[in-house]
Amino acid sequence: MRIEEALKLLNLPEGNVTQDDIKAAYRRAAFKYHPDRNPAGLEMMQMINAAYDAAKDFEGNFATTASTENFSDKINDALNAIFGLNLAIEICGCWVWVTGDTRTHREALKAAGYKWSPKKTAWYFRAEEDKKTWYNKSHTLDEIRFKYGSQSVVEKERQRITA
Repeated sequence: MRIEEALKLLNLPEGNVTQDDIKAAYRRAAFKYHPDRNPAGLEMMQMINAAYDAAKDFEGNFATTASTENFSDKINDALNAIFGLNLAIEICGCWVWVTGDTRTHREALKAAGYKWSPKKTAWYFRAEEDKKTWYNKSHTLDEIRFKYGSQSVVEKERQRITA
């Protein structure tokens, strides 16, 4: 994950960023997206942990052309929208890739903001602000996994204990 993506995912404002700011932003994000509070919390925590690992040693000026407001909330909403559909979810950087039996859930994926990639035969989600091109050429999903890392998510039915 790139430093810019990591800082946007942690919802850090532009300007001078210290390691204390990164730690505080990580704690806020971990509290907000914890699996006990959020249906898609497991996936979000994987992204938040990867963002912290990428940014924990960064200290300096952070400037971006895109808005950092609600960047992680948009990803969280997209994950929550498909939670429970029994699809294979994979996180590569700040992108969410979805495979499996997606044909039956096509309309739900479209409504959640996912887009179809015919060359990769997978659905993907990225926040609208994160529209950077990677050398303006097509890459395979394996190349993306190699560059940004990959975390597969095994979706399980979560049961709540009722008192």
